Amino acid sequence: MSNQSKVIFIGVAAIILAFWAVITVIPLYWMIIGSFQDSLASAVFRPQMIPDIWSVAPYERFFTKNNAVQWLLNSLFVSSVLTVTNLLFASMAGYAFAKLKFPGSNSIFWVLLGTMMIPAQVTLIPLYVLVINVFDLADTYTAMIVPTLVSVGNIFLMKQYMSTLPTSLIHAARIDACSEFGIFYKIILPMAKPGLAVLAIFTFVANWNDFFWPFLVTRSSEMRTIQVGLASFKFAESTDYGAIMAGATIGALPMIILFFSLQKYFLQGITIGAVKG
Repeated sequence: MSNQSKVIFIGVAAIILAFWAVITVIPLYWMIIGSFQDSLASAVFRPQMIPDIWSVAPYERFFTKNNAVQWLLNSLFVSSVLTVTNLLFASMAGYAFAKLKFPGSNSIFWVLLGTMMIPAQVTLIPLYVLVINVFDLADTYTAMIVPTLVSVGNIFLMKQYMSTLPTSLIHAARIDACSEFGIFYKIILPMAKPGLAVLAIFTFVANWNDFFWPFLVTRSSEMRTIQVGLASFKFAESTDYGAIMAGATIGALPMIILFFSLQKYFLQGITIGAVKG
């Protein structure tokens, strides 16, 4: 390929990517702008690209809604706990499947992968009956947390990532009489920071945005998460789009902060294996 062809190709690719970036950003921009519309404009949900009248009334209506702050705290608590548990258990299981040899390891791993082929809708009703009717955990944090303490997808992700780590360091640590927990804590975890960052972002965002399961297991307004709580702004006669946009904007802030705080590790994690040598 000649230099001129390369320049043309790069230019076309840059234009396409810029166009796609604009399309991707427009919904986020619309959400933020819609959260600053006055009451009349937000009622018809036609936010202008640059509002004529800026108003914080949607934020006032959101925070004056009963338990709005509690919804945010519930989402933060549930998402944080599930992120920590998934990081802990998925990294431990990933290390065991990737670096430890024990009887039935391959069989157990493939059985776990096989469970990923089962649609979530198939297990939803049995899980609901087990949590609500058998253990009577309705309207509790336990009901929102325990069923997803760790996911098979996260175990698979960490197993694949830890398979790329050098085994020679583990052997050297064992020669130095380091325990398996010491190897995992002092050697594996520091080297696995990019993979853990990717796992943390994906897990936190997935649980923060989760609507259906918290909606099923919570009954009182005090136990709702932010995603479930926002649905309460939809009334029979009308929908308060301004307050919904304000709540969605506030709800997006933790995810944005998490991504930019772990951006370096995230970019390292998604490029692992892309360059060899």
